[in-house]
Amino acid sequence: MRKIFIAVAALVTLAVAPLHAAPLVAKPEAALKKAFPQIRIDSMTASQIPGLYEVISGQNIFYYNPEKDLLLVGDMYTSAGQNLTGEKKRDLKEKQAAKTLEKLKDLPLDKAVKVGTGPKKVVEFTDPDCPYCRRASEALKGRTDITRYVFLTPLAHPNAITKVHYILSSKDQEQAYHEMMEGKPLPATATEFSKAVKDQAAQYMELARSLAVEGTPTFFINGQSVVGADMEKINELLK
Repeated sequence: MRKIFIAVAALVTLAVAPLHAAPLVAKPEAALKKAFPQIRIDSMTASQIPGLYEVISGQNIFYYNPEKDLLLVGDMYTSAGQNLTGEKKRDLKEKQAAKTLEKLKDLPLDKAVKVGTGPKKVVEFTDPDCPYCRRASEALKGRTDITRYVFLTPLAHPNAITKVHYILSSKDQEQAYHEMMEGKPLPATATEFSKAVKDQAAQYMELARSLAVEGTPTFFINGQSVVGADMEKINELLK
C-alpha cells in the first residue's frame, strides 16, 4: 500500500505542476525510449492528468512524465475510490488470455524441442539456467503420459543462450535438453553454431513475447497457463 500512496501523491503533484512547468515535450514516446531504452513500449496514451502518460508494457502499466523524465509505478484512483489502473490491468489480462488461446492454435510445435511421446500435450517455455525450470523438468521427467513441446527462452539468464544453441544443434535434442536441465557442463566443442540454430533461438524469444510470457517456466496445458513450477496445478490440469 505504501507504494500506491507514494504514487498517488506524485500524481497529485504532477497534476498541479503545469502552472510552473516547461513546455510540453512534443514526442513523449521518443523521450521515454531515450531516457529508458530498456523498457518495452506496447502503447502510450495521455492519462487523465495533464503531462502524464499511461504506458502499457506487456501486462504492466506505469506512468511517465516526459518533462522531468519520471516514471511512476502504482495505481491511479478517482476521488470515489475507483481504481482506474486496476480496471485497465484486468481488461489487459482478459484480452491477452483470448489472444493467447488463438495464438496457441498456430504455435509451430514442429519447431519445438520434443520431450516424451505421451498422449497429453504440454507446451513449455523454459530456461536451462533457471532453477525453477529445472525443478519442474525433474518433476515431469518421470511421466510417460505427456509430450512436452519445449521452447527455450532464457529471459532472465541471457548467458544461457549458448546452452540453447547447443540443444538446438544436437542430433538428439531431447538428450541434450536433459543434460542442460540437469546442470551438466557444456561440451568443450560447443562454441560455434549455425545461423539457422541462432535464428531458431531468436524465434523462440519472439514466440514468448507474442504470448506475453514474461517469466519461466511458463506452461500451457489444455488452454490454461501455469507460471512457475506449480506442480500441484500442473498435475491437476494433466489428470
